[in-house]
Amino acid sequence: MEANPTSKQTIIDNETQREKEEQLWSWGAGTDGQLGTLRLQDEHLPQLLNVPSLSSASSVSMLACGGAHVVGLTSSGKVLTWGRGNSGQLGHGDMDCLLSPKIVMSLESYCITQVSAGWSHSGFVSDERCVFTCGDGSFGQLGHGDYRSHCSPVKVSFFVNKHVEQIACGMRHSLVLLKDGSGNLLYGFGSGKRGQLGISIDRSKSVNAPEIIRGFDDVQIITITANADHSAALSADGELYTWGRGFGATSDFLSPQQSPSSSKFSKVALGWNHALVLSDNGEVFMLGGSHHGMLSNPEITILSKHLSDGAVLERVPGLDGIKVVDIAAGAEHSAIVTEEGAIKIWGWGEHGQLGLGSTRDETSPQTVSLGDEVERKDGTVRVYCGSGYTYAIRTFFS
Repeated sequence: MEANPTSKQTIIDNETQREKEEQLWSWGAGTDGQLGTLRLQDEHLPQLLNVPSLSSASSVSMLACGGAHVVGLTSSGKVLTWGRGNSGQLGHGDMDCLLSPKIVMSLESYCITQVSAGWSHSGFVSDERCVFTCGDGSFGQLGHGDYRSHCSPVKVSFFVNKHVEQIACGMRHSLVLLKDGSGNLLYGFGSGKRGQLGISIDRSKSVNAPEIIRGFDDVQIITITANADHSAALSADGELYTWGRGFGATSDFLSPQQSPSSSKFSKVALGWNHALVLSDNGEVFMLGGSHHGMLSNPEITILSKHLSDGAVLERVPGLDGIKVVDIAAGAEHSAIVTEEGAIKIWGWGEHGQLGLGSTRDETSPQTVSLGDEVERKDGTVRVYCGSGYTYAIRTFFS
């Protein structure tokens, strides 16, 4: 549930060399304000948002979608949040819900480079490599050495003077990736009852301070992600590691397990019971059960890759000849973006999170229309999923 890191140099290059127009779209569950539409209701079709708090020079460039709240990161390193705030996860010093994006003023003096949203907590990394957390801390998922909740972002003292790269927030746990002189180190804190912390051969109780995750000796981890009781990481060589709650009928993993595959992977997205994995050549694989059609083809095929514990990494059918450039997973729905900029989505649809104008589930990828489609070849689309809602950022360059 996290936005990818950015860099100040990339921001400068994009802003100075080319003018751009960005559109922010949302659909699905909206009864906590998480769609940013100013309405407390579900939306079955994509809604184009108007965000008056942003200027043309500081648009939302990345998103992290949590249980019912959203964290937005602007091109200038500022943070906006909206949606459910009952645990302080919005970081505004209160526990109010917000129907539209609002800048987190306590982070105004920092340039934030990466954000993440869990079920009811949030994490932020600054360009000075510090990490901040806020929201529900009752399982130790904020990493402050206690079980207190915080309504404003608080710097995690354990990582002071350390080089933090990323934070990933799951349902009740968090992961932090940092770089030291010898390579990368990975830490976990929060609930560990399903092995999602990866810190022990036993089922850990809640851990309220960061503990190192073993099993990555001589492995350079470059990306981490978390959702529900799952954790995952990708190495620089494109290898996939998962731990925590087992997918489908498989047992829980109490420590990181590499998924054997001849493919090299560039991105992983976790749902509650499934995962999507994007290979470096644009193919999408799924891991997990078949609840609500979130796996397009629950039958094992000759394209399936069996993991050591019996789980199956299966290629998504219906995408032959289509190169995929982005993936996202909600609680029980999935979304992808093709090389041509088309959004395709499937799975659980009860709240309209598929954006197809209905509440039906879909068992195969369906194309989502973002309003009146405009033929502009020079642009990009990125997609993000919360527990029952979906966002897209469409960018046009000129």
